Amino acid sequence: MISRIDHVSLAVKDFDAATGFFVDLLGAVPGAAAEDPGMKYRWQLLSLGDLSRIELITPTGPGSYLDNFLKDRQGGVHHITLQTPDLRKAKEALEEMNIPTFGSADYGEVWKELFIHPRHAFGVLMQLAEFTPDDWLSPSVRMPGKPKARIDRTRDGVALKIAHPGGGTVSLAMDRDEATRLLKDLQEALE
Repeated sequence: MISRIDHVSLAVKDFDAATGFFVDLLGAVPGAAAEDPGMKYRWQLLSLGDLSRIELITPTGPGSYLDNFLKDRQGGVHHITLQTPDLRKAKEALEEMNIPTFGSADYGEVWKELFIHPRHAFGVLMQLAEFTPDDWLSPSVRMPGKPKARIDRTRDGVALKIAHPGGGTVSLAMDRDEATRLLKDLQEALE
């Protein structure tokens, strides 16, 4: 039902300070971002390292759905987004377990979502979403083109870069012996 955790969403009052902290200090790479005038908030997806992601969300004016959450704090974990390959099936499975959902939205092939209230998810707001992860990431953290893997020579061996099904890439440095073993294993597997 669930493929993986895609990101943790942090609600913040000071969007610029939070962005500076994650981007300038920790080296996060900005990905997709948008503003929702109806719900009065903006969001920014940030990639950290190979596969870790954080989303910053902040109110854009009075009457934001985030007002109550941020009333007595500067920020905090707002929700966790779980990727599912089939939101309809996930919803059916939750219904079979008598777990109610809310906030269902369907933006076509781009994004489908629903939420599980914290009282039904051990104190954490859960967002289940169906989407293609690379669509939301900066091109600098995605595998360019269509290859699933790339090998680059390094001083001590090779760097293997693999496209991850959750979006982005995974990088693995291998010395000469490790690379030779992998090559042998791949050849044997293909025989």
